Amino acid sequence: MGSPGSEIWAWRHPRPTGIDGHCIGRTDVAVDPRRARRLARRIERTARQHGLPHVVWTSPLRRCADVGRWLKRRGWTHHIDSALLEMDFGVWEGLPWSVIPEAEVEAWNRDFAHHAPGGGESLVDVLARAAGWQAPDLAIVVAHSGWMRARRWLESAREAPDLAAQFPSSPAYGALWKLRPQVGLPARSR
Repeated sequence: MGSPGSEIWAWRHPRPTGIDGHCIGRTDVAVDPRRARRLARRIERTARQHGLPHVVWTSPLRRCADVGRWLKRRGWTHHIDSALLEMDFGVWEGLPWSVIPEAEVEAWNRDFAHHAPGGGESLVDVLARAAGWQAPDLAIVVAHSGWMRARRWLESAREAPDLAAQFPSSPAYGALWKLRPQVGLPARSR
């Protein structure tokens, strides 16, 4: 592969512990330190192979920031930025999905772009926050699925999706997505 060009090299954080079946957005859950270290090593190898800067941007949540801290121990510059946070699910945060009233989930599905699940953040809010993060031309990021999916959606410059099924699927834990560094909000999403 040649020059990395202008792009965001975004890795999804490692799989957190103890979250199966729960609504996790801004809830600060831990990751196994070995998983954080393994992802940091993969990022470091990729940076070396492709001549990427040794600078990483992460969300303040441990599942992302712990990877940045491992890289910092290896001499990297680590920036923490709250614009990279996962979607805020309000009062749903940390609850098992099974106890969240089905009517509330259906209300979100009926107005996927504008409804704020649990009174937290709507998808339009997440899209605006993701669009507002202006990366350097070349950036390494450890982020959350919601933020990565929002940036991927914004690359198409389409209106906010009406249905959850229209939104990009989640990247696997530890997966790398290359994203454009500059995106804007479609007119109807504003």
